[in-house]
Amino acid sequence: MSKAKSTSPLWHPYTQHAIAPDSIHIDRAAGAYLFARNEVNGVPKGERRIIDAISSWWVITHGHCHPDIIHAVQQQAGALDQVIFAGFTHEPAERLAENLIAVTGDRLEHVFLSDSGSTAVEVALKMAIGYWEHSGHPRRKIIALEGGYHGDTFGTMSVGGRSVYHKLYEPYMFEVEHIPFPATGCEAETFAALEKVLDDHKDDVAAFVFEPLLQAAGGMRVYSPDVLKTMADMCRAHGVLLIADEVMTGFGRTGTMFACQQADFVPDLMCMSKGLTGGFLPLGATLCTKDIYNAFYHKDKAKMFFHSSSFMGNPLSCAAANASLRIWEDDEAVQDKIDNIAKAHAEAAVCFARRGDLTNIRQKGTMLAMDLAVEDGGYLSDIQPKLYESFLSQGVLLRPLGNTVYILPPYCVSADNLDMVYNAVNVALDDVL
Repeated sequence: MSKAKSTSPLWHPYTQHAIAPDSIHIDRAAGAYLFARNEVNGVPKGERRIIDAISSWWVITHGHCHPDIIHAVQQQAGALDQVIFAGFTHEPAERLAENLIAVTGDRLEHVFLSDSGSTAVEVALKMAIGYWEHSGHPRRKIIALEGGYHGDTFGTMSVGGRSVYHKLYEPYMFEVEHIPFPATGCEAETFAALEKVLDDHKDDVAAFVFEPLLQAAGGMRVYSPDVLKTMADMCRAHGVLLIADEVMTGFGRTGTMFACQQADFVPDLMCMSKGLTGGFLPLGATLCTKDIYNAFYHKDKAKMFFHSSSFMGNPLSCAAANASLRIWEDDEAVQDKIDNIAKAHAEAAVCFARRGDLTNIRQKGTMLAMDLAVEDGGYLSDIQPKLYESFLSQGVLLRPLGNTVYILPPYCVSADNLDMVYNAVNVALDDVL
């Protein structure tokens, strides 16, 4: 067994500490930048500036330490820090629920707050199963797309793709009907598989859970709004609930506020987190229709929705989310910033396409991704740590998914910053390959 080499007692996520370098110590952040502690032989030597080109795992929207969100959280911290959310409520949570209903459409009328994207999806799955049970027509099958990622709790692992992420825990997962990812040119195969599941398990499919338009952790895989709309219509024709996992795709990442808008439908359940607070504090939310809420609304206490977490509805997180949504409402430039990133990505994609060592260059909204043509593709590719180190040496944070390099910056990123990021990719490819 390899001996741990780090002097820190911290165990970091998705990190093989036996071979990974020590974690970089970040002292502060602002806008699109992280500022790392720079030491030589233990002696401070100023700061090292790093462009956060992946929005710190896709959470930062308006930029790090946005002053409006800072102010809102500071004001809230002086009034109410935390309160049990069972039997109690508070103004930031009430206002957040109203704001979320306003931006998602009237069809979603109830908001259940939690503390992460995983729990937001977990809640949606439990709501879907409970809805059918309490309605007197139990349905227990769940449909999901192959290659999806919905979180690391056991329910969300079950509906996620069977990959290296979760292979160790497969014996403990519940059965899910996975259908092929609708890659370009293979849509008919996906539709046929979906129709077969719907027909074979008639009146027993409870819900279809999906990442709309973009599978993130599964390799930044993109599919079209028309395909999403077709799958949604097929499920609706069989009475199947639609669970949209907008944890990553929401709040502008795919070019619109929510990805489902591009397919012109509102799901029965919508899960959100990450950009919900602008990336400032942890918070999850599951929005649902009145019908789903009413299935649990009963004088029988045994039919209440049994789910909670200690910090659900935290006032500070809700205040951050409300401040972030105010920025969306008051700053007309937010959408312009998103459009400018998308335009820059589209132009960069043309340049990257001239390279002979890249394949499958794709872009959706503020996301640009490309695959390196290497023999050991996939998440465990040996190329990943080499690229990662090269990017950091150039002052850019990009964390490839194996041999997939992707760029997903906060919306405040400048054109010069983007040029530096694109150049860092070219330099890394030249050096490593």
